[in-house]
Amino acid sequence: MVYLILKLIHIFGAIIFLGNITVGPFWKMHAERSKDPKKIADTFDGIIKADRYFTMPGVAIIIIFGIGAALHGGYNLITTTWIFWSLILVIISGAAFMAKVVTIQKKILALAQDESQFNWDEYKRLAKQWDIWGSVATLAPYVAVVLMVIKPM
Repeated sequence: MVYLILKLIHIFGAIIFLGNITVGPFWKMHAERSKDPKKIADTFDGIIKADRYFTMPGVAIIIIFGIGAALHGGYNLITTTWIFWSLILVIISGAAFMAKVVTIQKKILALAQDESQFNWDEYKRLAKQWDIWGSVATLAPYVAVVLMVIKPM
């Protein structure tokens, strides 16, 4: 029963985490279409706050309860390849997020908040980087979900 409760909390964490990282690009595109720097600033302020309130706690829940469930269920984190590669993918996602996405989001927010200095070319350059690194940070955990469900190895 403990294993099932740990796994259930792990799944809830994954839902919170994946839900939040999935909708961020939607809101970014929605704000971009307006061509309004103020809307872009508000959107990135919201994305940054949502990362703080949903993404980061979701990651903590996934890791703590996922590892707890695996160990309680008798799985070896290294030799159970679908767990091992899922952990690697979560590490890749976290590295892309912390090293690139967070910095780019802050730059976009600062740029968009200063309407007198707002430059579309600079915004597009940063937005493209955010799209690329955000895709890495988003797609890697989705592949981990596939591994966790299918357990192919």
